[in-house]
Amino acid sequence: QVQLVDAGGGLVQAGASLRLSCAASERPSTTDAMGWFRQAPEQEREFVAAIAWSSGNTFYADSVKGRFTISRANARNTVYLQMNSLKPEDTAVYYCAVAVGYGRWSVPTDSPRYNYWGQGTQVTVSS
Repeated sequence: QVQLVDAGGGLVQAGASLRLSCAASERPSTTDAMGWFRQAPEQEREFVAAIAWSSGNTFYADSVKGRFTISRANARNTVYLQMNSLKPEDTAVYYCAVAVGYGRWSVPTDSPRYNYWGQGTQVTVSS
């Protein structure tokens, strides 16, 4: 059972930056992907970004493309989400997750494909 610990959320003003981190209890395999999702109050969880652990291939939701960057630190079993130019509509609880066994290049975007989830970290962006 992989355990994920999300961290780095906070309250910031519009235009500011935050970096989220997600530490896994064990190293993802070469066929795993890690992703970030978010859920705002009374809304469904939505995909934000994902990275294939082995290849580093990435994919972003249109709403964050050009502002957010997902990266990984292999030695630390950690994935990061650098969030720049934050907007009030980015306010949500952010969750990291691991999708097991999708291949070196695959970056799943739908939440049912993810097997393990972090506890979430709150990001609040004020206008």
